[in-house]
Amino acid sequence: MEGIKINSNINLYYIPMTKMKTTTVGVYIHRQLCSAEVSKNAVLPYVMRRGCELCPDSEAMAQYLENLYGARMSANTMKLGDDHIIHFGFEAISDKYAPNGENLTSGIARLMMSVVFEPTAFTVETVELEKKNACERIMAEMNDKAVYAMRRCSEEMCKGDSFALSMLGTVDGVNATDASVLKEHYEKIITSSVIDIYVCGDTDINVMSGEIKKYTDRIAFRDATIPQAEMFEGNSCIKNITDKMDVTQGKLCMGFRTGIKGNENDYISLMVLSSIYGGGAHSKLFNNVREKLSLCYYASSSLVKNKGIMFVNAGIEFKNFKRAYDEILSQLEAIKNGAVSELEFNSSVKSIENDLESYKDNQRMMQVYYLGQKITGTDYDIDTLKERISKITLDDVTRTAKKIELDTVYFLTGKEEA
Repeated sequence: MEGIKINSNINLYYIPMTKMKTTTVGVYIHRQLCSAEVSKNAVLPYVMRRGCELCPDSEAMAQYLENLYGARMSANTMKLGDDHIIHFGFEAISDKYAPNGENLTSGIARLMMSVVFEPTAFTVETVELEKKNACERIMAEMNDKAVYAMRRCSEEMCKGDSFALSMLGTVDGVNATDASVLKEHYEKIITSSVIDIYVCGDTDINVMSGEIKKYTDRIAFRDATIPQAEMFEGNSCIKNITDKMDVTQGKLCMGFRTGIKGNENDYISLMVLSSIYGGGAHSKLFNNVREKLSLCYYASSSLVKNKGIMFVNAGIEFKNFKRAYDEILSQLEAIKNGAVSELEFNSSVKSIENDLESYKDNQRMMQVYYLGQKITGTDYDIDTLKERISKITLDDVTRTAKKIELDTVYFLTGKEEA
């Protein structure tokens, strides 16, 4: 990966992927996750993509992309630890496949810069429409009960910590944002945020760099840093939270403290541990809790790299709560005691290695991988990380497992259940 520092705030990274026939560009604007601006950030990128000086409305935007042989643009927000990221994505066919030899990278760069630094759609009509869409995204999350349970567990577990906030904001926060407030917020953050731009594909990165410098040389930026996540310290005793809704399947989410930062050596063994525990069809949760004991419809584990948190999510019958809860903990205890078969261990390591290798065929995943490395403060390329994973032993895993402690138990049950 090649890096070019455009100015104090903007960094350009090029990840060559020459076997791909497309070039993708990702713009990542870093903001501290906080209640004062999370709802504004959740609306902002969707308004920005609706019009800019180069393409003043959606129709002009669509025509511009069509002229680039069906190029695509997307916008959304992301949450990585305490970093709330405003993201724009662009995709076009690689320059060498352009029928008439056009420089499509240059065309994408001009649109990207205009969307990011010259948005013009802060009208009452557009902002109100995107506020409505933002509220619908919040409600859609509530309708996906597995996602909702995860968010509620995170919210209760990390109460008082910025990580408790949803990247989608709140309905009240969105509704409190009007066109003038949103425009003022944009003007405040666009020159006071770190902006990382990742380009994946086969292109001349100097063309992209030149276009970015043309737009930004005339802008005065204020020094900024990437938000640093604070490790979750945990609660003094295990929290037990139960919500009742009109659901037919219970959702159990258990939050654990790992005590391990994403840039520590033990995080590599924690990755292997999570794979053994609940990382797929090879895992203990899948094979024992789901298949052998039929205590859940699904069960998996996941890590929050920058917060020192591991979640277990399971869909269960209401009546199986206690048995599923006990067995999920029992499987973790087995790992702590080293009760991991050679097949379980090797399958878990191989699963991680295969996932990492698959990133090489997915330009967006390559962007997110290296973005995550930067936020965490590590600099492993994929092959280096695979090599480090291959050297993890069962002793490393059991030692790491002994650091893990249950913190919060969230259960979403039916209205008629106790």
